[in-house]
Parts: sequence; structure tokens; C-alpha cells
Amino acid sequence: MKIHVLGSAAGGGFPQWNCNCSNCYGIRSGKINASRRTQSSIAVSVDNEKWVLLNASPDIRTQFEQFPCIQPKKGLRDTGVAAVILVDSQIDHSSGLLTLREGCPIDVYSTEVVYQDLSTGFPILSMLEHWNGGMRWHQIELDTQPFEIEGVDRLRFTPVVLCGKAPPYSPHRHDPHPGDNIGLYIEDLELGTSLFYAPGLGVLEQHLDKYFTDSDCVLVDGTFWREDEMIDAGVGTVLAHEMGHLPQSGDSGMITYLRRFQKTRKILIHINNTNPILVENSPQRDILRDESIEVAYDGMEISLETQHSHLSRAV
Repeated sequence: MKIHVLGSAAGGGFPQWNCNCSNCYGIRSGKINASRRTQSSIAVSVDNEKWVLLNASPDIRTQFEQFPCIQPKKGLRDTGVAAVILVDSQIDHSSGLLTLREGCPIDVYSTEVVYQDLSTGFPILSMLEHWNGGMRWHQIELDTQPFEIEGVDRLRFTPVVLCGKAPPYSPHRHDPHPGDNIGLYIEDLELGTSLFYAPGLGVLEQHLDKYFTDSDCVLVDGTFWREDEMIDAGVGTVLAHEMGHLPQSGDSGMITYLRRFQKTRKILIHINNTNPILVENSPQRDILRDESIEVAYDGMEISLETQHSHLSRAV
């Protein structure tokens, strides 16, 4: 299985266009050692030709231009995009569908509540019906039963319900529904390798342990370093958990949880512009290195060719 990180930042990207926090100012002025990042999305393939997008960010056109594997190759109009799976209906994960309108119809997979959000509160799917039939929607059931995508060999996807919030525009923002936010457990059926992808992870529920244990690699929520990060940076008034994210630091944070899975490759994605781990030589980045936790970056390539964790457990 091949994973290409199209974008690794949280909503707004890095630097965020209207932000002058120490990180955003620092990268614009060249005063910090950091890399620019677009809004988060990944692409998954087994043959380098047919790619399944996990989320479609507003930066998708720029991301495609920097990723030759997904660009036209066989005709006047062509794409390597086989399908799109949405893990939620957040604007930074779904508005890129508008940029894909010239390629309609495209297969889009989501839960029922995400479909409803994108047909009412933020009606992208309704709008796109006017372009060659729009997006062909496929419902992701919430029974943890795996599904496959027609024409995409070897890959199997299992939805994992997460405790999270619908976007601020959603009619049920303050009335959480199952399926507002999911993770995806992705298996390569030929090699037996697997990935768990969860860019929005606010609560570590017990049923997640299995997926962190069974996966050869996890790409999980790296939004904030600390619970009060937005307040401390002077750019917000809400806590991390109120936005549906689990900070890395603290006794009940992501680092402490990930420490339990020594045989799994661990990578943080969806990193907010205020997070100090964006600075390569920061003390926080040193802590992650000591914990063998990586930080995703735009263009990062991950290849899962052998079952490292499975083999280790079998020995």
C-alpha cells in the first residue's frame, strides 16, 4: 500500500492567510525552521495509477499539481482519482469537491449524516448535480463492516465511528450524531498491511485500541500540542476538546496513548498553524522524536510493504 500526503495542515493551512501568530509570522519572515503546509488530505493506492482520496481540501488543485501520479496520462481528459472518501463534513475536508467538478461524475463515499450536511447546511453535493450528474454518492454504513471500491483492487476500508462534532454550519452542531466523524482502517488484501487514518480524533475510546494495535501505521490527529493552545496563542477562545481534537501533551494526551503501541509506525497529521511541532528544532519536536512519533508534511510518501507489527507479534 502506498500513501501520499497531499496536505498535512489543519483548516487554514500553514501559514494561515490571516494569522500573525509566532509560527505564521516566523515562517513568513524566515525566522523559524519550518515548512509550509496545505490543508489535510491523503491519497492511497496499490498500483500508483488508481488513487483513493481521503478528504478533498480546498487546496486540492495545488496538491494535484505537485503530485504527478494523479495527473492526466491516458487521454485529453483523465485523472488518477478513483474515488473520494470523506471522514467528516468539515469545510477543510470537503470543499475541494468543488474543484473536482470538471471530472464529474466522481464516486464519493460518506456516512448518511455527512451526506445530509453536504446537501443542506453546506450543499456542495446539491450544487454539483449541475455538472455532468454530479458526484455519485455511496453510503458508508456504521456497522464496522468493511467495504471495497469498484475498480480499486486489493484495498478494503472499514469505517470506525469516532466521538466528534459536526461542523459549525451543521444543523446538528450541538447534537452529535454517530457518523459525524469516522476513522478509516485500510487494508492491503494482498500484502496484509494496514493503515488507520483519523485526522479528527477528540476522544480515545476503548474500541480504538484494536485498530491502533492491528495497524502497521497510524496517521492521526496532530492538531494541537496543548489543550489551551488557541487561548495561549491569543488567537482563539476555545479549548482543543471543544473543537473535537485531542492535544498531544498531558497525561491523557495523544503522546501518552501512542506510547502503548511500540510496534506501530505513528504519524501526526492535520496540524494547526499554532502548534509548536511545526518548528523542526522546537523542544516539542524533540519530544516527538524521542517517542518515535513522526510529523506529516506535504508530499510525504509512506509505503507499507511488509507487516512489521504483525510479524513482530507473531515471533
